[in-house]
Amino acid sequence: MKRPQGRGLESARKNIASCLTELESILKSADFLRSCFDESCEGDIDDKTTASGFEPIGFDAMLNSRLSAPTPPRAIKILSWKKAVEYFVKLLHDLDVICSYSLDPHLESLLRFVVQFQKSQPDLVARSHLQLLLVQDGKLYGRDPFFAVINKAAALPEATKNHDIQKNESFLQLGMLVMNLLKILCTNAAWQRRKLGKFLQDWRVIYVQLELAFRNEYGEVSSSSNDENTCMKIFQHILLWVEEQTFWIAFRFLILGFELELYSTGEYCMVYWYLYAVLIKLAEKTHLMMAVSHDTAKRKGKKKKDSPKDLARESRIPPAVLFLQCYICLAEGLTMMLAALRNEIPVFHGPSPFNTEQEKFVQHFELLQRACIPDHVSYLSYKESTTHARFSTLAMYNYFKDAQRIAKEVKSSFSNDPERLAELRKLEQVAEHNSVAQNVICRLGALDPSLKVSFEFSHHPFFATVVVKRS
Repeated sequence: MKRPQGRGLESARKNIASCLTELESILKSADFLRSCFDESCEGDIDDKTTASGFEPIGFDAMLNSRLSAPTPPRAIKILSWKKAVEYFVKLLHDLDVICSYSLDPHLESLLRFVVQFQKSQPDLVARSHLQLLLVQDGKLYGRDPFFAVINKAAALPEATKNHDIQKNESFLQLGMLVMNLLKILCTNAAWQRRKLGKFLQDWRVIYVQLELAFRNEYGEVSSSSNDENTCMKIFQHILLWVEEQTFWIAFRFLILGFELELYSTGEYCMVYWYLYAVLIKLAEKTHLMMAVSHDTAKRKGKKKKDSPKDLARESRIPPAVLFLQCYICLAEGLTMMLAALRNEIPVFHGPSPFNTEQEKFVQHFELLQRACIPDHVSYLSYKESTTHARFSTLAMYNYFKDAQRIAKEVKSSFSNDPERLAELRKLEQVAEHNSVAQNVICRLGALDPSLKVSFEFSHHPFFATVVVKRS
């Protein structure tokens, strides 16, 4: 796996398959090893560190801990034999997933692969191997310069990937940011969230630097030579792509908070409100990026005249944007429902004995606020948006039905993408359950004091399912 440019991945897969076969044989040998001993082994065999269940001869499990350098006192639990074998089986499966990756040069596909890979909670060893594969000698997979990767991601023509503009200091820094982003996404969830929050400021700064460089060089140029047009195009595409990427990082930062259980139920309202604000901007930038990408492909094809069918296709909202729109509807629906519950049922959201709501807002979103992501978003705007939410206004519009409708409609567009198809099914389940729950709350919420509302993540990792019960 350590061979440069992924050249050893096929050989690694053969070795992984061989290792898994050996581990299966080792597991099958457990019954035989136990039968070799006449004496019965005391205690649960699953907790023993050997297959036979007896203490290993000439081995002291605590020897290393006694010989190690001075460290804070802590209990070191030795894995049982069975769990040790299971650990290696999972590690090998995770390594096999890495080896089976196609080394796609498209950054969007790569980011989705890394995020999907992290869902299986891989071990440090597997994550380290993934990072070593992705970033080698300052290039993607050790072969693709990061400017060429950004060039492709920003929907620029193939010919511009070798343009001299890549020597510009701002573009060199942007390449470093993309490289660091991939490294950060390979870390554990807690470290990843911490680094992404601080990392957002760097992306915001690089955007400002690129924008200033663009204005300084091309803001007042009257002539329009081919080279100048190419440079302007590179700047315009990459500025838009940097914005889109910044909001994607902000989105990732927020949803990791659910995975790490950093938000309490009383804070869900502000979290979903902020998530909604980020998703709106992400959908907007994604739509613009896709329009630019379509325009580039169209020019490459050199079509002289657009047919009515082509014009109709252009006017449709792309499936990727509708996918985000589904997220937006769920975030907005949950925000309004939680706000109405807070405003009408005092028991649901009492004051915290430790800190105020504004202090909680600052604690959760300070890093986003520092980077002005999104612009003009503050605690005051959050309060203005949610203060007047009531069950009566909630009943007038059901955002969950919109999410359910969009999820159903867009499924056919992702028939060849099992991951997104599975995600849409989860979103549809959340929307369906929450739509019913909202109708029950609007009908009985203020009138029935025995009504209890709770939130669980049984269908989706970061969009809560509302559960309504009578106590």
